[in-house]
Amino acid sequence: MDKKMLSGNEAIARGVYEAGCHVAAAYPGTPSTEILENIGEHYKKDIYCQWACNEKVAFEIASGASIGGARAFCAFKHVGMNVATDPIFTMGYAGVNGGLVFVSADDPGCHSSQNEQDNRYYAPHAKIGMVEPSDSQECRDYAMAAFQLSEQFDIPVMIRMTTRVCHSKSMVECSERQEVPVRPYERKTEKFALLPAVARARHPQREASLARMEEYANDCPLNREEGDPNAAIGIITSGISYQHAREVFGDTACYLKLGLTYPLPRKLISGFAARFKTLYVIEENDPYLETAVKALGFGHVVGKAKIPICGELNAEIIRQALTDAPAPETYHVDAEAPARPPSMCAGCPHRGFFYTISRNLKRIVPVGDIGCYALGINAPLNGFDYSICMGSGISSTIGLAQALKRQGDSRKVLGMVGDSTFFHSGINSLIDVVAADANVIACILDNSITAMTGHQQNPGTQYNLMGEPSPVIDILGMVKGTGLAPERIRVVDPLDLPAMEAAIRDGAAVTGPFVIITRRPCVLIKEVARANAGKKCVIDPTKCVGCKLCTRIACPAISFAGGKASITEGSGCTGCGLCASMCKSGAITKVGG
Repeated sequence: MDKKMLSGNEAIARGVYEAGCHVAAAYPGTPSTEILENIGEHYKKDIYCQWACNEKVAFEIASGASIGGARAFCAFKHVGMNVATDPIFTMGYAGVNGGLVFVSADDPGCHSSQNEQDNRYYAPHAKIGMVEPSDSQECRDYAMAAFQLSEQFDIPVMIRMTTRVCHSKSMVECSERQEVPVRPYERKTEKFALLPAVARARHPQREASLARMEEYANDCPLNREEGDPNAAIGIITSGISYQHAREVFGDTACYLKLGLTYPLPRKLISGFAARFKTLYVIEENDPYLETAVKALGFGHVVGKAKIPICGELNAEIIRQALTDAPAPETYHVDAEAPARPPSMCAGCPHRGFFYTISRNLKRIVPVGDIGCYALGINAPLNGFDYSICMGSGISSTIGLAQALKRQGDSRKVLGMVGDSTFFHSGINSLIDVVAADANVIACILDNSITAMTGHQQNPGTQYNLMGEPSPVIDILGMVKGTGLAPERIRVVDPLDLPAMEAAIRDGAAVTGPFVIITRRPCVLIKEVARANAGKKCVIDPTKCVGCKLCTRIACPAISFAGGKASITEGSGCTGCGLCASMCKSGAITKVGG
């Protein structure tokens, strides 16, 4: 066995590799992104891997591979699972041929998400298996076990992770890859062609397999008792909450550490719970385990009555909630770092777009979406009024336009999506905009990469996850394919403020659909960064009149002190020239190319 220091995401990738997986697909989303990145970087010789255009497609790629007899895997963050639930629920009835395993990475505390939904409830809802690792070693081990369980019980298996498990690191014992042969593909319409008659027959079969799986869960290595069996306190827990509980209670409690959490081992839980007068259920977010324990008749269990339902847990929160013990002494200083809200990078092409939006709020009502351009909401850009989920930046504008029309508001709705989001679900939204002849401006912010999650490839880039050249899907061609008249389409450089201004004014002046494609690559793309090396803007303090106009674009490279603006060495300036194009006193110039 070889020992490595791995994050949970890296360990999942390793376990998927060692389990003999053949096909992997995902859509990037924090905190799950690094799983497929690691498969693509380290294991692509043995695993075909692909960034899909959305999570539904990713799971369907994996489903097809499983039906074909290959071991298949996919990953997404918790809100991404919402997108994939259609095929997940269907495969819950159908079952598998080759093992079918996927990760749902939940985000307690909303570190990078619009909610902190608890996806454990999806397992009983979709009638699929679920395992919950609590550290990197278990991530590797549970990934391997999940494939075995999937094939043993003919069921898709979800590995439910959380941000802390995904990103924290610990030592992992690794082994060699198991070469698992692809199972023969057989035509089985009675199993995989989920028409109503087939679904009705598959449902009782799934219930029977879940019953068998529960019997296994009552006596399996993934569910185990630890600690002092004669302790006064019993604790039922899973995932990262197990680590926090151990830190607080140590060897003074007895633990039922659940790794296979659907189907839940009710016999095992009942036997454990009956032994303790003081019984705690420690879990993050919703009372998934607590509700199940109470349903078994153990009303004395203590959980969310004392443990918060919102946010991440840690040892201190649990200590304060469940014990009278004083907090351990820690080193601290009475200082608080100033608030630093995230901002768009210096030279970000979206900045010119949002600056132009901010100058036209009397004409338009802007609507946002999910991506790095969501940072345009912050002052002073104040770039949009609301955002919901991926793709809604275009689709929701149809309804908003109708609402404004009915109340006599003459402003035109402007919606936006990034290039990756356009491929994800924005194309569907645009089709409906055109088909409905909706009075909206649909903007596609093309920066040539999936930027917010760390520069993953998408259908509009030149390479795939495995580093191979791939066809570039033309966004402009797809827009034209909707049948929208050419005079209703603009392609502009978002840092060209006059062109950007003209495009928005033209879009607002006509009734009906109008599309603006802003096209400039992200400044952090390696090739772009190399091309920009040495380029920067400088401010002549003798010409600066202190008008602060340049600060209205919220560029982190620009500072203002002593009545003058400045761009210091090492500020991150890329020489994009947006500030120079705004300066009316001619104080800002571009140098270095």
